[in-house]
Amino acid sequence: MGLPSHVKYVIVGAGIHGLSAAWHLGENLRKSGKGSGKDILVVDKTAIAAGASGIACGVVRNNYFQPAMRRLMAHSVSVWEGDPEAFSYHPVGYMQISPEVMHADVASIYQQQKEIGYPSVFIEGEKDCMKYMQGIFSDWQAKGITSVLHEEKGGYANNTRSIYGLAKKAENEDVRIATGVKVLGFEKDANGAVKAVVTDKGKIGCDQVIIGAGPWVKQIWDMLELPKAISIKGRDGKMHQDVPMWTFWSLQEGTLGVNPELQRTNDGKMPPVIHVDTDAPLHSDVDGTVITDKLWGIYYKPDFHFGGVQGGAMPFKVPTAPEQVKIDPYGPESPDFIVGDDFAHMWVSALAFCQKRFEGTMPKYKKEPSGGIGSFTADSFPVFDRFCENVYVIADSNHGYKMIGVGKLVADDICGNESDLLRPFRFSRFAEGKLHPTSHSPFPWS
Repeated sequence: MGLPSHVKYVIVGAGIHGLSAAWHLGENLRKSGKGSGKDILVVDKTAIAAGASGIACGVVRNNYFQPAMRRLMAHSVSVWEGDPEAFSYHPVGYMQISPEVMHADVASIYQQQKEIGYPSVFIEGEKDCMKYMQGIFSDWQAKGITSVLHEEKGGYANNTRSIYGLAKKAENEDVRIATGVKVLGFEKDANGAVKAVVTDKGKIGCDQVIIGAGPWVKQIWDMLELPKAISIKGRDGKMHQDVPMWTFWSLQEGTLGVNPELQRTNDGKMPPVIHVDTDAPLHSDVDGTVITDKLWGIYYKPDFHFGGVQGGAMPFKVPTAPEQVKIDPYGPESPDFIVGDDFAHMWVSALAFCQKRFEGTMPKYKKEPSGGIGSFTADSFPVFDRFCENVYVIADSNHGYKMIGVGKLVADDICGNESDLLRPFRFSRFAEGKLHPTSHSPFPWS
């Protein structure tokens, strides 16, 4: 069956955002009597879950220093909890384990989680933190930890299974998903609104477009002729001109090829997702040399989908010139580029720093595609907004996979029911100086 010559809504991207938006928009149209999922076409240049959503680590958390992000994530966690079986969601919880330099930041997160009714436990002081962690893992040995924030909700989901779960929900609303359809550009009318999406399979006339392209958002942004550089009003009240709209970070992730059962807790249960930041020196588990004496961080979890203990570490910035960076990071040649040569050594040594059970496991590291290149906005936080009159851009700035609830909010917004949760992420925040606060975390997205 060929592509339609015209459809009311075209959604670009069959990943977490595109499919979530398609499902909820179809549901909204049906319930309101103003249409149905048959008015929606999702196009993807490759296949369902073929991009970032399909190799995502799958972590679901509320742990953010920024109040707007925290409220948005609480909403998304509720969507994950709405159908854990369909989304292959594991509600094991999440732990932020931090050094003194981050103590005040994490304490504020805990207080604000209490204010929004998000259940968590906060442990303070090096001695009490060690006792708490050894009560979960008897071999816990991480140094330099003075606070532990244990979120009772959250956890992780199996990436491809959850995306196919979303696809099924969209298709149950009669949404059509067309794969192997690459967007080449857009045709606009005299007012600048998009009147057709140009693909390698032909033109698709449309009334509205939703962009959920993940790390490919910059290419779509450029096709729409949106600004490559922007002005930002800083916290000092001054306007900063010609700030690049997009920067790119290589996301460092991998898998230790051990039985996931190895990471069970003292009482035999599957553990929470662990995130550790510390400024204690990290020594090699291979030869004892110092890997870093600066603030560093890792996250990890046992995951049967990945076949081991999977996780990651701090990303590194990559060149932004198009001829220097592989923006399409999922080809067969990409794993060496995506994951730095030193990642495995650092990450496995960090696992051993945290828990004795991981000492001597460096030979079991699995070299396989993971991570990817993230497209980050000028302030490293998402942009959800309308452009070109009738184009809704979901630019997740690498916060993507866990934000399954954004699709519902966008669908509601398109149907005339804007949520307060979206307002802090409008594009206008840059010029207005309504920027999100930043923490002391070594991760750019926190």
